[in-house]
Amino acid sequence: MADPVEFHDRLLSLGLARVSEAAALASARLVGRGDEKAADQAAVNAMRDQLNLLDIAGVVVIGEGERDEAPMLYIGEEVGTGKGPAVDIALDPLEGTTLTAKDMPNALTVIAMAPRGTLLHAPDVYMDKLAIGPGYAPGTVTLDMSPAERVRALAKAKGCAPQDITVCILERPRHEAMIEDVRSTGAAIRLITDGDVAGVIHCAEAETTGIDMYMGSGGAPEGVLAASALKCMGGQIYGRLLFRNDDEKARAKKAGITDLNRIYTRDEMVTADVIFAATGVTEGSILSGIKREPGWMTTETLLMRSKTGSVRRMTYRSPVK
Repeated sequence: MADPVEFHDRLLSLGLARVSEAAALASARLVGRGDEKAADQAAVNAMRDQLNLLDIAGVVVIGEGERDEAPMLYIGEEVGTGKGPAVDIALDPLEGTTLTAKDMPNALTVIAMAPRGTLLHAPDVYMDKLAIGPGYAPGTVTLDMSPAERVRALAKAKGCAPQDITVCILERPRHEAMIEDVRSTGAAIRLITDGDVAGVIHCAEAETTGIDMYMGSGGAPEGVLAASALKCMGGQIYGRLLFRNDDEKARAKKAGITDLNRIYTRDEMVTADVIFAATGVTEGSILSGIKREPGWMTTETLLMRSKTGSVRRMTYRSPVK
């Protein structure tokens, strides 16, 4: 039997950036057109086509889901030429389909790649998430704290008043009590309508974004993508799966999860070195949106490797065919 092919993250990283860029360019024509499904499908098709050009033996572990019985980039789908290293792929071809359809900020295409068996196979359920940026001791904030306690603990660690902390939260009815508790400390809240991968990444660039902490429940697959980004940039994320019914618990067990109450740390969601790429679709606080000019389209991509901690921003100017 042949030896397994080594995961050369440096060699694969540029290919991953191309995958992300292709999805963004494909969805660009649907920005502001009001059709979420068409925008998502365009990104899925382009991402899949580009992935299949890479010399990898890839398996999608976070994808378009099985709940929707997705025809492409579904969980378990094999991608790549099959000639390279065995890898796990986590992706969201268009994070923020509503944002794209309405031409609102922070729509991204997102993808992460790591050696086979090292990304958490998160089922398509909700996850309670808590994230902060780099430079803090482990356990500075925990999921067992109340929202107000988290704010006060982070302020103490940062050496500032709670009023100087800004928390990012998805604007959802389920978060009303959390929002009230955070505001009771005097902290500011930046509410976002969609796109919690971007919300978590904001914590790692607090000087630029002004966001110190992310909290709230959202998709578990997005939690693994966010953990992949923080593994490259630094920062902490904690996640606990939330189940609304027995069907969702069965989905978790099918994914190999036995402890349904477990709190996952960043390095338990992503257990080895990872490459992460994201490309801006609409204008955002992390990445510029796609710019159009006669004959050209320009994208900005964030490409990161946890092995080196490198964060690269790439501008790609592509002729319109």
